[in-house]
Amino acid sequence: MASSSFDIDAPRWDQSTFMGRLNHFFNVTDWRTVTLPDSRLDEAKALVDSCRAGSVPPGTTEEQLHYAKKLYDSAFHPDTGDRMNLIGRMSFQVPGGMAITGFMLQFYRTVPAVVFWQWVNQSFNALVNYTNRNAASPITPKQIGVAYFTATSTALATAVGLNLYTKKAPPLVARWVPFVAVASANCVNVPMMRQQEILNGIAVTDENGNKLGHSKKAAVKGITQVVVSRITMAAPGMIILPIIMQRMEKYKFMQRITYLHGPIQVMLVGAFLVFMVPAACSLFPQRCSMAVSKLEPELRDSIVSQYGQAVKHVYFNKGL
Repeated sequence: MASSSFDIDAPRWDQSTFMGRLNHFFNVTDWRTVTLPDSRLDEAKALVDSCRAGSVPPGTTEEQLHYAKKLYDSAFHPDTGDRMNLIGRMSFQVPGGMAITGFMLQFYRTVPAVVFWQWVNQSFNALVNYTNRNAASPITPKQIGVAYFTATSTALATAVGLNLYTKKAPPLVARWVPFVAVASANCVNVPMMRQQEILNGIAVTDENGNKLGHSKKAAVKGITQVVVSRITMAAPGMIILPIIMQRMEKYKFMQRITYLHGPIQVMLVGAFLVFMVPAACSLFPQRCSMAVSKLEPELRDSIVSQYGQAVKHVYFNKGL
């Protein structure tokens, strides 16, 4: 049985190592959690909140607390504690991403198909980026609209332009166009959706969570890491799978079941994403750190004047 002093927020795995973070994100991005009703998630949140308050219900085991924390981390925002929309959760990346990416890779030959699936993908990405933003930096509906329009335009321009440019290129090159478009759009979508953090800075704290101020440099570092993670998440499926399909389509049995090529790619993308979603999220610590010496001069001087050399690093939630 769990005691009332059980620290439910203590990490189960070492977050300073890649393998520790990988275990953590395998846990919280488990796609099976998206099938649970809101009532079950709310029960998990209530159990987590009661444990934090030092009031563990009698008979509750540590395993039950760990599972409740898993559901809490998968469905509730770390900054606000609010339940996130289903489609924007990282645990929805496997079912949502496999369907959209699979069809992007299948329907890449015609401009209308490229336009439609890139639009669907960027709409999905915009919702994911907004859901997993650092909620301490609010964004207005107008800024959301501009970010969505800019990222979608970038993806469509890249995809359509390369689609036309690669008409005479080897077939495999054309199959890689969706990845180039996705990578380009990610470089725009994430920063634009989180522009408030870049413009006004992201909240930074000391090791104990005491707020020290806002830093634009910390925001840029965190957002850059998110962009790298997102591109890494998509890369294996969108680069390796076209090579696999290119070779498989030469076999006669594959030529007889062309109507199944789309579903086959969806399932194969899913197999990649089951591993790549937690792996990409694990590339960098969720609680990002930055040396005080690398902060803006004003913030650095403010921290040094208040704490001297006692605070050498600041910490912040980089988002996902």
